[in-house]
Amino acid sequence: MGRVIYWINQSVDGFIEGPNGEFDWPQMGEELSAYAVAHSERAGAFAYGRRVWEMMSWYWPQAESISGHPHDLAFAPIWRRTPKIVLSRTLDAADHGARVVGRGDLATEFAAACAQVDGDVLLTGGTGAAEALTALGLIDEYQTVVHPVLLGGGKPMLAHVGRLDLRLVSTRGFDGRSVLLRYVRA
Repeated sequence: MGRVIYWINQSVDGFIEGPNGEFDWPQMGEELSAYAVAHSERAGAFAYGRRVWEMMSWYWPQAESISGHPHDLAFAPIWRRTPKIVLSRTLDAADHGARVVGRGDLATEFAAACAQVDGDVLLTGGTGAAEALTALGLIDEYQTVVHPVLLGGGKPMLAHVGRLDLRLVSTRGFDGRSVLLRYVRA
């Protein structure tokens, strides 16, 4: 079993969504896109909470007909072919080959799903699933891309998680705009 990596975009003031839920502020430049696509290609599976899953499962199967952005065109086929795990207490099943976990013992079900993955599990977006997995000690690495914007409010990253000491393992700038911070549990 590989590592579980939480990948999230955040503003300089620590929000992952703006005050009205907006997510129009992350800028996917060439360097960040190349990193994100390569990172996604290496993943053995993608994991999502239910809300993010609903957005992803609507958009990525038809992304090429909606967007001509080079990042979207590169990522869409990766998304379609990569196994997916959805963490949800309310869904019974999910399409696009996704496996739903969390109606019973989340720790046991998620570990069993990850054990079937060849490589790392990349958990992206949202906070509910990340908070649940953090509380269970199941996230190995936190990767935060900080974008050059102040949102002044909104949804904070992991607001309902108690103290967790982390160790910085690397930083990297992209496109002269954003910075990746990679942390592992201390």
